[in-house]
Amino acid sequence: MAAYTLRLYEDCLGARATPAAPLSGLNRVLYAREGLASVENTTTSATLSQNSAFFSAEDISVRAGADGARLLRYELVSQAGATDGLLTGDHVTSRLVLEAEMTLEPGDGYLIRCDRVNLPPGGIAYTHTHQGGGIRCLLNGGFVVETEGHRTEIAPGEAWYEAGPAPVLAWAPDDRVGHFSRVMILPRSLLDKSSLSYVNPEDAAKPKLQNYTVFIDRFITI
Repeated sequence: MAAYTLRLYEDCLGARATPAAPLSGLNRVLYAREGLASVENTTTSATLSQNSAFFSAEDISVRAGADGARLLRYELVSQAGATDGLLTGDHVTSRLVLEAEMTLEPGDGYLIRCDRVNLPPGGIAYTHTHQGGGIRCLLNGGFVVETEGHRTEIAPGEAWYEAGPAPVLAWAPDDRVGHFSRVMILPRSLLDKSSLSYVNPEDAAKPKLQNYTVFIDRFITI
């Protein structure tokens, strides 16, 4: 096993702005929170519109559209070779939102999943666990997360990490939605399968109000 860091940056690019240098190759997901951006690596190119995502383990070039772009950038890096991932350039701002340590087995045993979870006002994610760790970032509304005896209220733009095995109870306030973007590192056996297990068997049969949109489910090598 080895030490890795899963980190989340928020990058804001002005109209047609591009970072001073390409993003160096590593396991990375870009999620477009606002605006448009074109992304390109050695094998493919794409246009990211609001609420879409792109995965690449190669170097990536990024350019904002005419109205700029606000991107969430999730990266998995080896702690042994980690460097500052902040972007620079004209009309480019970048901030580290959250980073979390993960202990993983080097090799090809994992996949990276990017999805979006939407809960209506009062929607509850009953006490559950996941089979891998991940970072979530609240997009809209509000969210409350309760785990290991701690309760945290999340505001839009804030992020939190769930390691996976620790039970989590979470809900949206009665007067607001709870919409968040999420990237998890999971066993390859979960390709196209849910990573969630309910702690209390009776909760599995209760109506679920949340819905999911999966953007990325890709095998990775670390």
